[in-house]
Amino acid sequence: MTIDLPLVWAVILLVAVFMYVVMDGFDLGIGILFPFIRNGDHRDQMMSSIAPVWDGNETWLILGGVGLMPVFPVAFSILFTAFYAPLIAMLLALVFRGVAFEFRYRDPGHRRYWDAAFTLGSLVAAFMQGMLLGTFIQGIAVEDRAYAGGWFDWLTPFSLFTGASLAAGYALLGAGWLALKTEGALRERVYGMLPWLLALVLVAIVTVSLWTPLLNEEIARRWFRLPNLFYLSPVPLLVAVAGFLAFRGIRQRRDAQPFLYGLALFALSFVGLGISLYPYIVPPHITIWEAASAESSQVFLLVGTVVLLPLILGYMFYAYWVFRGKVRAGEGYH
Repeated sequence: MTIDLPLVWAVILLVAVFMYVVMDGFDLGIGILFPFIRNGDHRDQMMSSIAPVWDGNETWLILGGVGLMPVFPVAFSILFTAFYAPLIAMLLALVFRGVAFEFRYRDPGHRRYWDAAFTLGSLVAAFMQGMLLGTFIQGIAVEDRAYAGGWFDWLTPFSLFTGASLAAGYALLGAGWLALKTEGALRERVYGMLPWLLALVLVAIVTVSLWTPLLNEEIARRWFRLPNLFYLSPVPLLVAVAGFLAFRGIRQRRDAQPFLYGLALFALSFVGLGISLYPYIVPPHITIWEAASAESSQVFLLVGTVVLLPLILGYMFYAYWVFRGKVRAGEGYH
C-alpha cells in the first residue's frame, strides 16, 4: 500500500498548529484578561494557574513552524516571506511575554510594569497570529513558485478583523481556564465575563464565516453549492450547539464546560477552515503535493517525528495531570 506522505505530513502539521492554538491560546488569554482583573492576589492566582504548562505549550509552535521548512520548503519560503513582519512581531511579543512572566516575581518593585508587559506581549502575539490566519485565508500572491506580493499585503480589513477575533477567542479560553482552575472571588469575576466573551466570539465566527466566501469564489462554491451544502451543514449546526451548551454551562456554573466547549468552538472553526482551503498549503495556488520535498526527506523526518510525538504528548499529559485541581491563593509559582 502506498502512503501519501505529503498528506500525512499535512495532517501532522495541522495537528501541531491546532494543539498550539488551543494550548497556548488559553495562557495568552490569561494575559489579555489581566487589565480586567485589578486585584494583585487574583493576578498571582492567574499566573500560578498556567505556570506549570505555559512554556511546554509552545513546543507545538516549534514543531509546526520548524516542520514546515524541510517537509514543504516551497510553502515555507513563500509563507515566511509574505508573513515576515507580523511573524517577527509575534515572536518578539512571545519573548517579551516570557521575560515578563519570570521578572514579575523576581522584581516585585516593578511588578505593575511587568504585568503591563505581560499583557502587551500576550495581546500582540494573539493579534498577530489572527492576522496571519486572515492573510492565509484571503490568499497569497504567487508567481513562479515565489512570493509576488507587497510588504503590507498582510494588512487588510479582513486580517485586522481576524486578528481581533482570535484575541477574543483566546480571552474566552483564558476565562474558561480560570473558571476551571480557580475559586472564590476570582472565579465569580470570571463567570461575569464569560457570557460577554462567548457572545463576542460567536459573532466573530459568524462574521468570518460569511466574509470568507466573499473573498474567494471557490470557497463560496464549496460551501453553498448542492449537494455540498447538505454534507457540510453539520459544521455550523455543531457550532450553534456548542455555543448553546457553553452558555448553559456558564449559567449553571459548571466549571469545566466553558473551557471544554470553547475548545469545541475552536475545533469546529479549524474543521471549517480545512474544508475551505484543502488541498492548498499556499492558497489559492500551491497544493500540499506541489510544495512537498523529496520522498526520502519526508520518510527520514517521519521516523524522528514518530519517536518525538509520543514524548511530547506524554510530557504534556503528565504535566497537566500532576498540576490538576484548583489553584488557591498563596499557592503555585514563585
